[in-house]
Amino acid sequence: MQTQIVHKQYVSTQVSTADRLQLVVMLYDGAITFLNQAKEKMAAQDAAGKGLYLGKALDIIAELNASLNFQEGKEVAANLFHLYNFMTAHLTRANLNWDAAALDDVIKMLGQLRDAWEEVSQKSKRGEIKEVTEEQTLTPRANLGSLVV
Repeated sequence: MQTQIVHKQYVSTQVSTADRLQLVVMLYDGAITFLNQAKEKMAAQDAAGKGLYLGKALDIIAELNASLNFQEGKEVAANLFHLYNFMTAHLTRANLNWDAAALDDVIKMLGQLRDAWEEVSQKSKRGEIKEVTEEQTLTPRANLGSLVV
């Protein structure tokens, strides 16, 4: 019990001190973790556990989708919108069909996006990207070529 409290405090501190780009990377990490947990539950034939973790991953994808800025992100935001919608549909079918390979597909896509956002975050920290105002949203353009929907 004490370990869980310490872990929650650590995560809370990590989230409260992260910048916006780091938060996006953390969301991708969370979705990937939940999908891997859903795969484990699927392998164990645990329907409730599978549904719980798939639901958590879907919630994160929905949040990422809802946070898109189409005015600033233009084509990249539109591509991400379509990609997130594809992931949602793919995961819903995977849930119904107990399809672990479909989970792997989405985990791979999320991993590629996560890496692109991590690169943007690192470049921002090094000053290679201009500072972002609250009205602007950075998009990880460099690594998204293969993910155009």
